[in-house]
Amino acid sequence: MNSIPIVELHSSTENEIKTTQTTCPYCGVGCGVSATVEYTATGQKVSVTGDVNHPSNYGRLCIKGSNLADTLGLETRVLEPMLGRQTLGTRQATDWNTATTLIADKFQQCIDQYGRDSIAFYVSGQLLTEDYYAVNKFVKGYLGTANIDTNSRLCMSSAVAAHKRAFGEDLVPASYEDFEHAEMVVLVGSNTAWCHPVLYQRIMKAKEDRDVFVVVIDPRFTSTCETADLHLPILPGQDVALFNGLLQYLVKNNYSDLDFIANYTEGLVQALEQTETEASITAVSQRTGISLEKLQQFFEKFSQTQKVMTLFSMGVNQSSQGVDKANSIINCHLLTGKIGKLGAAPFSMTGQPNAMGGREVGGLANMLAAHLDLDNTAHQALVQGFWQSPYIANQAGLKAVDLFQAVESGKIKAIWIMATNPVVSLPDADQVKRALEKCEFVVVSDICKDTDTTVYADVLLPALGWGEKDGTVTNSERRISRQTAFLDAPAGAKADWWSITQVAQKMGYAGFDYSNSYDIFIEHAKLSAYQNIPLDQRDSAQHFRYFNLQGLCELSLKDYNNLAPTQWPVWQQGQTADVVSRLFSNGQFSHASAKAKFIATVAKNPINRVSAEYPLILNTGRIRDQWHTMSRTGLSANLSTHRAEPYCEIHPQDALKFGIKDGELMEVKSKWGGCILRANLSNNIRRGQIFAPIHWNDQVASDARIGKLVNPVVDAISGEPEFKHTPVCIQPFYTQWQGVLYVREGFEHLVQVSVQNMVWWTKIKTAKAVRYELADRKTLSATVQHIKALLPFTDENYEWLNLEDPTAHLSHHVILKDGLLIASLYIAPKVLLPDRDWVSGLFKRKRLSALHRKALLAGSAISSSNSEGPLVCSCFKVGKNRIVATIKEKKLSHEKQVTACLKAGGNCGSCLAEIRGLIKSCQTEYAE
Repeated sequence: MNSIPIVELHSSTENEIKTTQTTCPYCGVGCGVSATVEYTATGQKVSVTGDVNHPSNYGRLCIKGSNLADTLGLETRVLEPMLGRQTLGTRQATDWNTATTLIADKFQQCIDQYGRDSIAFYVSGQLLTEDYYAVNKFVKGYLGTANIDTNSRLCMSSAVAAHKRAFGEDLVPASYEDFEHAEMVVLVGSNTAWCHPVLYQRIMKAKEDRDVFVVVIDPRFTSTCETADLHLPILPGQDVALFNGLLQYLVKNNYSDLDFIANYTEGLVQALEQTETEASITAVSQRTGISLEKLQQFFEKFSQTQKVMTLFSMGVNQSSQGVDKANSIINCHLLTGKIGKLGAAPFSMTGQPNAMGGREVGGLANMLAAHLDLDNTAHQALVQGFWQSPYIANQAGLKAVDLFQAVESGKIKAIWIMATNPVVSLPDADQVKRALEKCEFVVVSDICKDTDTTVYADVLLPALGWGEKDGTVTNSERRISRQTAFLDAPAGAKADWWSITQVAQKMGYAGFDYSNSYDIFIEHAKLSAYQNIPLDQRDSAQHFRYFNLQGLCELSLKDYNNLAPTQWPVWQQGQTADVVSRLFSNGQFSHASAKAKFIATVAKNPINRVSAEYPLILNTGRIRDQWHTMSRTGLSANLSTHRAEPYCEIHPQDALKFGIKDGELMEVKSKWGGCILRANLSNNIRRGQIFAPIHWNDQVASDARIGKLVNPVVDAISGEPEFKHTPVCIQPFYTQWQGVLYVREGFEHLVQVSVQNMVWWTKIKTAKAVRYELADRKTLSATVQHIKALLPFTDENYEWLNLEDPTAHLSHHVILKDGLLIASLYIAPKVLLPDRDWVSGLFKRKRLSALHRKALLAGSAISSSNSEGPLVCSCFKVGKNRIVATIKEKKLSHEKQVTACLKAGGNCGSCLAEIRGLIKSCQTEYAE
């Protein structure tokens, strides 16, 4: 069966311009995007802007979204099905029929020999809802196992469990517009300025317009803290103690909403009994590490403010107590009735573009589709009856960490991984490596040919990428948006739902005769409404769910193609937005009692504490300009300029204690693994803690896969891993020399093997060249002897310029061809290595002048002007040094003034928080 496209991408003529409204594929904000394709004689050019009519962003895009066009090339794509593991050197191209027949046969063999639970799937919040629905239907209703989990387990499953405990259903009850009406916004465990920058800008605009009081609760002082009125630097893992303390304070000081509690909630007495140890604000201060003064200010402000929005994200969810953390926050909102009202609610912010869509279709191992429960026999019968399927999963499957442990132990014989890279992203990531090495049969669907995970694939299937996919996604405010294809798909690439249908049909299963994503969406909508009692007719909650798409069940194909961004529930066609923009306004929750439940939460210390052997706590997270494991954002030179290398943020006093120098290499170890990172000394992190980003993988760095170190302990309820609290030790990583190598695009394959033989390296994309940061333990003299092997440009057509100074430990090499810069290598003490942006800029020149040659060989720019310093504004390439100099020279006091002078912050706005921080630093200097 061939895929029939929803939007026909007809053969385009020269000079034709087409614009398509679609949705950004990055974070859970779910921004609308306008993608314009211009067809010329030499090909097609794609440009991306924000969709001014989309209610999630109204035209704004962050730096990642603004650079989406950079990620659409085919150079890293898998373009046809492949058989054989790359690790064994047996990979070869095949056709779709052969590949899907092999998968179907292997799955049937596993079922016949080992049983249905011997097969597992690990999928992704990067899937569209239609893909997600098809694979969950196949696994739970036809293979008859619930062994399907998703990388969303790693970011929001704790919030899901907390919502179900408190509300009876997995619901985010508010909308983004509520942040614009709030009087107080509390950001818990969220570096919103970097991870959800468009929503952060909406909050900052509300603060500017109405003086919203902003609180940030985070162990680190991040960019999000720059404009906050109050930063609470909480000790890792102590959020339950903080919010239990707030709950006790609210009760003792008579800030409870007694009518709301009596009419719409239950369980308060039991919850209060469990929080008595936090009845003393002094005890809360000691446990959380937050000063009494700051605690008192926070408690009083929350108590006295009616419109409070509490946004919580990964710092809450990614914890061995993540579910209790989320419920302790929700408890405070229930106690004060700050829910279901304009500008007042707890708000879980998801990390991925379709984490919410995955929740709708039962994407987790312990869920059924349409917000139905896997352990409920009535719900099992409902779903099986609707699907008319031969089987239905009747017990929870294995969650992510347990799933890969089962793969390693041999319980799982076959696994299909879709749109994710678990060898990088899971905790104790080397265990995932071992598991896939041992697994009898591994299928991977991806757009990238080479990732840390695809190398273990027995079958590698080419999926569609952003721009080629067609379907829907749901963002963090329950808003369904179309992700519409605007590019022709590569000939061999297919939608993930299509590959599932091929395997299902070859296993003899009916029910998968979809022609397109529209067919799947309509079935998904109908299941959501099937035996789902409308709210206004509710007298029993047996099958009532707020998740209901009844009003979309009769969409025509044309209506689906033109579907406007829509929040659920959609009880009827033509429903006005204000009906569902915030839920629970009528006090109706999804529990059988129709009441919300207070959940008793007990403050506990994190599992695996620091020790003499591992005296520091590692916290991991995202950075501003990268996404997940960099397989997409790593393709954009613009996104590699802000934080180019894997790094570790450490307090200067800890650095001194352990012999770490700023900018030098350091080794970080836990009981699970280790990696090598660049030290970044910062007062923004507390003593005893370090921070490292999650993004780097073995394709772009020698030893920076931070998942290897991460504590694999999980929340007992949600199964979400503890990414924020891993005991580690650190030490300097000594090398004989460090250097930087640039190789023009198209030539990097010539140096790849030599680079990867270095003891440490990082690969960085620039506009016209690939940059490698290098270090090795061979002596400089031994390295110089092998320069020709490292740089194999020995043809007489290449011109070499060399500078050797053994006494200064310098070795410079520049290679040109027909006046064009091909490569340059600098080995020197760190302070004498050249400005990276300056060297990168020379690769843009078609021919180098004599002065440029001299400067390039010397490793020093012709101009004596100051370096830009660390890049702050990626859009306009404005560095820290120029911003600081301009602030001081012109006595600037507002980021808009900086934008007026330098353009910095004037495009996507992702750097505005950092600019505010620089203004504050300069103002502090003035005061001194």
